Amino acid sequence: MEEKITNTTFESLDQNKLQRMLHIKQQYDKGVLSLDEAKNRMKSEVGRISPEEFAAAEQMFKDEDPDECRNEDVRTILEVFDGLIQADEPGLPYGHPIDAYRRENNKMKELLLKGDELAQRSFILNPWLELMEQIIQYKVHFSRKQNQLYSALERKGFDRPSTTMWVYDDEIRDEMNNALELLKKEEVNVDSFLDAYRQMTIDLRDLMEKEELILYPTSLKLIPEDEFEEMKSGDREIGFFLIDMPDLRSSSSNKEVPPVAGQNGFMDDLAALLSKYGKNIETDPKEKVLDVAEGKLTLEQINLLFRHLPVDISFVDENDLVKFYTDTPHRVFPRSKGVIGREVRNCHPPKSLHMVEEIIEKFRSGEQSKSEFWINKPGLFIYIVYVAVRDKDGTFRGVMEMMQDCTHIRQLEGERRLLTWEGKQNQQNGAAEATRSTQNTQNGGDDNQGVSDGDGTITITADTKLKTLIQRYPQLKEDLPGINPKFSMLKSPMARVVLPIATLKMMSEQSGIPQQELIEKITDIIATY
Repeated sequence: MEEKITNTTFESLDQNKLQRMLHIKQQYDKGVLSLDEAKNRMKSEVGRISPEEFAAAEQMFKDEDPDECRNEDVRTILEVFDGLIQADEPGLPYGHPIDAYRRENNKMKELLLKGDELAQRSFILNPWLELMEQIIQYKVHFSRKQNQLYSALERKGFDRPSTTMWVYDDEIRDEMNNALELLKKEEVNVDSFLDAYRQMTIDLRDLMEKEELILYPTSLKLIPEDEFEEMKSGDREIGFFLIDMPDLRSSSSNKEVPPVAGQNGFMDDLAALLSKYGKNIETDPKEKVLDVAEGKLTLEQINLLFRHLPVDISFVDENDLVKFYTDTPHRVFPRSKGVIGREVRNCHPPKSLHMVEEIIEKFRSGEQSKSEFWINKPGLFIYIVYVAVRDKDGTFRGVMEMMQDCTHIRQLEGERRLLTWEGKQNQQNGAAEATRSTQNTQNGGDDNQGVSDGDGTITITADTKLKTLIQRYPQLKEDLPGINPKFSMLKSPMARVVLPIATLKMMSEQSGIPQQELIEKITDIIATY
């Protein structure tokens, strides 16, 4: 039976060539051809392959068998095509989304070379810790791909990366976590760490090769420039891996910068939705009063309420499409406006997809209406609940996801019946503690990485974890940008990645502020609490 490409995105390509590619790959997958036989036939019958042709063939594999991506080892996808895919690296302007991905990979390759050098020497813990604490930040590269780039490709009919490459992304992320955890144990098993690190580097280099050979060229072919421009604001919401990016406002482009999700875009979407149901809004949305379930609110007030909720909310409609999320500054996990209109099954890693589908199925059938999850990590407790949304007639209208960082709530004890302003309860002893901390640092105090001493003080050193200070002095997160604007990223979704690993030494390197000066500035701020 001859397979056909139903996706119009790839109709301009040589269909016969794509069919030959598909047939040989299927013969190899079924064991009819050995790897060498398949590679030889691919070379003689197909020849050179463009990234776009490979992307089309990959999509054909998925269209023919929707579950194939779960059954195939993602590391073997390129085996049959080895040496045939033409590299394509057009020059891109500084700040282009694909340029950012490439520069992040170049930075990662530099770090991996440092690791190669360290592996040839006698094991010393601190250099390895510094290296791994940088490498672990590559997770933001995955987040941007999964929320932004995969989403844009799906809209063009190419959803292979969001099903197959996402698996690989998550495997490597887990390998990074595992390597860092092995390194942070009280008694480091050097052989176990080095084995884990070597496997991580093999997979990282392999993934970057797949990105650069297939993902990026295909993205440049399928995604028009105006969509790349729209992607830029969402990219900045999520963040970047150890690279500089130009300010959107200083871009040489004459195109107007799209509004950040949750601002004008939300109000326009809501206005359009209300208009669909006969609620036309002809006046300024900031002034137009709307009848809501209980009360009257303007669009601006609705938007402000959503942005100030102490929880994160997302909504998926009855057609399984993501329609809304709250753009709260404290968001638990990164998200960008590229997710709007996306099929919910493509917003989750394949390994958890079966749970998402089961929840929606049971909610839709009326068998269930609520599902709870919670995540326990060192110093972090995340609570997640899914609720079926039904109208007054009981008809299923979608799913609401609520997520909250409950770490602080879980730590509460006793009662608080008197008014106490946040960040002020330590005012009486803050100055004394900060003074003692500085004295300990200047007198060569113990390097305890921010662990509380017996008398409750915190010895502030270059190795003190920023997370330790913020847990004790929550107001510090708000005040740090006053020291250096670069610290404003602590209010972005990237804070979830940075906070657990950032030390004052790392902050000093990133901001350019000398270590001792940074310690003194932070000490002065704490003394005011």
